[in-house]
Amino acid sequence: MQEEEVIAGKHSVTEALRSGRTINKIWIADNAQKHLIMPIVAEARKLGIVIQNVDKRKLDQLVPGVQHQGVVAQAAPHAYVEVDDILKIAEDKGEAPFLLILDEIEDPHNLGSILRTADCTGAHGVILPKRRSAQITATVSKTSAGAVEYVPVARVTNLAQTIEQLKEMGVWVVGTVVDATEDIYDTNVFNGPVAIVIGNESKGMGRLIREKCDVLVKLPMNGQINSLNASVAAGVVMYEVLRRRHLQG
Repeated sequence: MQEEEVIAGKHSVTEALRSGRTINKIWIADNAQKHLIMPIVAEARKLGIVIQNVDKRKLDQLVPGVQHQGVVAQAAPHAYVEVDDILKIAEDKGEAPFLLILDEIEDPHNLGSILRTADCTGAHGVILPKRRSAQITATVSKTSAGAVEYVPVARVTNLAQTIEQLKEMGVWVVGTVVDATEDIYDTNVFNGPVAIVIGNESKGMGRLIREKCDVLVKLPMNGQINSLNASVAAGVVMYEVLRRRHLQG
């Protein structure tokens, strides 16, 4: 496991500070916009975190390709959780479990966007496979606008086995596929304990994972392009779960 993690951008660093994550050091670019970084600097000073002013090129090297807005932090590694921890969060809130299972989502931008929407819709957590999947990185954190600090993420060795365990606990596992017969507006499985499976960006869900699902649903399509970006599709389904639960509430 890596000894430290680099997070970048105003939202990511701000939420990491707010959530109580251990931050060892913050680098600020000499040309950073004062109104963006002043609240971060003030909070960091209060917490006794080392702040270093550096040339912008140093930050570009630390997080290549990430829009860092002149602020980068060195933090303790992202704390992944266990699946049981996610179920416990739902139980403590007195809510039916609402989970996302990501079957080999590879694009860190998609993972970041999914985490951001998961936070907005009240999902209790996200499950990823340890292999062939994007993991939490600076790009994911930046894309999630800091939601990685609040949405519990579990990494599992065997996704199919995890699905079986969830089913034994009474969680309905709902797969999203383009060729399902039932669409998300017709199904009635979203009100209770539910885990939504989102497949890989190009291949979709793996055959074994598809077979493990209790129900397969699709998003209705009226246009010429019969597919959505994985994070957009996940967002539509998450908001439908939220809508159903509001109606129940």
